Amino acid sequence: MESPDTRYASSTDAPPNQSSPRDSPTRESTEKNTHIRFLVSNAEAGSVIGKGGATISEFQSQSGARIQLSRNHEYFPGTSDRIIMVSGTIDEILKAVDLILSKLLNEFYVEDGEDVDPRSKLRLIVPNSSCGGIIGKGGANIKSFIEDSQAGIKISPLDNNYFGLNDRLVTLTGTLDEQMRAIDLIISKLVEDPHYAQSFSAPFPYAAPAYNAMNYGANGAGVKFQNNKEDRSTSVTIGVADEHIGVVVGRGGRNLMEISQASGARIKISDRGDFMSGTSDRKVTITGSQRAIRVAEAMISQKVASASDRTD
Repeated sequence: MESPDTRYASSTDAPPNQSSPRDSPTRESTEKNTHIRFLVSNAEAGSVIGKGGATISEFQSQSGARIQLSRNHEYFPGTSDRIIMVSGTIDEILKAVDLILSKLLNEFYVEDGEDVDPRSKLRLIVPNSSCGGIIGKGGANIKSFIEDSQAGIKISPLDNNYFGLNDRLVTLTGTLDEQMRAIDLIISKLVEDPHYAQSFSAPFPYAAPAYNAMNYGANGAGVKFQNNKEDRSTSVTIGVADEHIGVVVGRGGRNLMEISQASGARIKISDRGDFMSGTSDRKVTITGSQRAIRVAEAMISQKVASASDRTD
């Protein structure tokens, strides 16, 4: 299989296929380009890419949409799931998502001899500022979407444990048909929100290493961001009270791993008894770009502050 580390962009020569796997309502916004992002496991990402990128190329050709994946180990904060972004007109997006979800259902959810349509969960990524449009006044929109699609729709609260995270997860539970109808209703609402279009410029904003790596421009051509002063690797050592090291590290190193993944910085903590000169603070060395170091420092400070609040 092609390494899932490769980020794919659609071919500009791929002609849109006009046949839709599911009928969707006629609307004026159909021709307006937009996008949708959702989570998949590493194994599911590999299935979508296919051997030598064959599957993702086929899906792009059939749908006319552009399909991109975050790199291996570029996860949505707090999860071990990668991000798929599908962009194009609403109908192109619906065709592509239908192809992707159908394949994943067949490979990961359906058991032999099972006659009932399987119910699964799909987690969409939606900017916090756009969730109000999905919810509606007094919850009117989301209730209407649930009744229309018959899918379960749940919007997670904003996770304040991750510095700078402004996205929420919208979980759709149901059969493929129910999920596709819910996606249609949600994306048709999101395309009306001018703020939603702004999130298109940063499809994978959570892992700082992406700033130094190859990304794809709007025409599918590879471009590198300028390697400016902000991106040069450097190291900073800060002190953290010995009694607070546990909350920074977390159970089984979970917190430390999350901070490292979200910031893109490498973090090393000194051994017990190895303190900052003249203090009882352990040495925490953060290595990465200035941007990554700032994010990691802020997240560490937040962990320490929350622990201090609990002990006060």
